[in-house]
Amino acid sequence: MKVLISGFEPFGKMSINPTEKLLLEAEGFSLENVEIETILLPVQYDKCAEELIKKMAEAQPDVVIACGLAAGRTAITPERIGINIKDTGSGDPYPDNRGNTPMDEVIDEQSPDGLFSTLPNRLIEKKLKDLQIPAAISNSAGTFICNNTLYAVLNYIRKHNLAISAGFIHFPASTEMSTRNPSLPSLPQEVMTQALKVIIETCAHHHYHCFGS
Repeated sequence: MKVLISGFEPFGKMSINPTEKLLLEAEGFSLENVEIETILLPVQYDKCAEELIKKMAEAQPDVVIACGLAAGRTAITPERIGINIKDTGSGDPYPDNRGNTPMDEVIDEQSPDGLFSTLPNRLIEKKLKDLQIPAAISNSAGTFICNNTLYAVLNYIRKHNLAISAGFIHFPASTEMSTRNPSLPSLPQEVMTQALKVIIETCAHHHYHCFGS
């Protein structure tokens, strides 16, 4: 069973992205019958997904777990759906790391408005809560880079009719980040590492029972 994990570089006003550290930690996991591949993605519209899809074509994973930072959330949140839109938002939006700020742009003109994650989100939530790790299913991955990645990957799998389970998990800020901003909800990096290991095991087991490989 091959599981591909992605994370992101820092973005906006943040000099740390805990998902970058999660990738390094995941490379050291020793899981029975599970081979782990990782990729660090750029915080750039479209390129984020292009690089992950290229890695998927090379690695031929059974499961893809994309991870991202949702600063301000208080729990680890599996995303239910990706939507066919790129929108930087109003108010005080921050651009991607190339300075791009698209608004109301579709990701793919010929594809559905939304695509659902195929990871076992409810089971992930339960497994994490059983370990007293804050978790909740999210019904919105936003309209920024994380959603762009989630939707494009699910759409690639749909178009090519691939037997790949895929989805997106948002992680809160790390405690290292909250020391610089005490009002920011956070989780210790080691707790998020423990959670990722559980998520990988849960997704691999679920995929095996669904697809038999």
